Amino acid sequence: MPHQHIGLDKAHVLTEALPYIQRFAGKTLVVKYGGNAMTDPELESSFARDIVLLKTVGLNPVVVHGGGPQVDALLKRLGQVSDRIDGMRVTDKETMEVVEMVLGGSVNKSIVNLINKHGGRAIGLTGKDANLIHAQKLLMDKQNEDGTVTKIDLGMVGEVVGVKTDVLEMFTQSDFIPVIAPLGVDEHGDTYNINADLVAGKVAEALSAEKLILLTNITGVLDENKKLLTGLSTKEVDRLIETGVIYGGMIPKVGCALDAVKGGVVSAHIVDGRVPHATLLEVFTDHGVGTLISNRTAK
Repeated sequence: MPHQHIGLDKAHVLTEALPYIQRFAGKTLVVKYGGNAMTDPELESSFARDIVLLKTVGLNPVVVHGGGPQVDALLKRLGQVSDRIDGMRVTDKETMEVVEMVLGGSVNKSIVNLINKHGGRAIGLTGKDANLIHAQKLLMDKQNEDGTVTKIDLGMVGEVVGVKTDVLEMFTQSDFIPVIAPLGVDEHGDTYNINADLVAGKVAEALSAEKLILLTNITGVLDENKKLLTGLSTKEVDRLIETGVIYGGMIPKVGCALDAVKGGVVSAHIVDGRVPHATLLEVFTDHGVGTLISNRTAK
């Protein structure tokens, strides 16, 4: 009887998830949403259902999203060139206008609509709303061949100086799900484009979150033999960076997760967002779908 089989499967999943639901009830999870999960319709739907379910069973999800490809697409249509240095977008005032329009407008509202469509009550915010994210200009370090370091000005690219938690706590303590665009503002009222991973990490720290989940386009952190490392301590991550096992584009993402855990977040997860229901699998199962970083090695 296929219907009975499906029912038993669902009952098994719920039974397996129950201890985790009880353990994390009332806790805050910050989820960075981007990559393939943000452009594939099935994965978009999977993500939205995950977020709504987390809220329904008593957790407090906070979403921080990216939107680089969407920004690139509009800049191309407008005939504007956007240069990058080591993966970071050089953002002049004209580019910043497009970034703010896309991230704070179309992308943010699309995610809010997606979550609401699946039964949630999402509220869209940017870091400018109620001075949520206080920023300052980011000067990027560039290593020269002679070993010296040059500071590079990327324009209106910022880093997070502070997060006002009262606004977010007002939402997390109610039925609402905050969805945050990674824009910040400084004391002069200037707007900055900020890396979404960095915003998610700082928001997680400020809220003393139980988990920071970074949805990515990779399986997680790999060892020297390209095998997935499912559980790492902060000391092990430091060692893998020092020995060059973690390198290149993974360093900023892993560094963000590492800083969050060192800043008080219980655990950070680098998760394969290409897997349907990746967020639920990482939160409510033993095996998960990525790499967990914490101050203890056990997963």
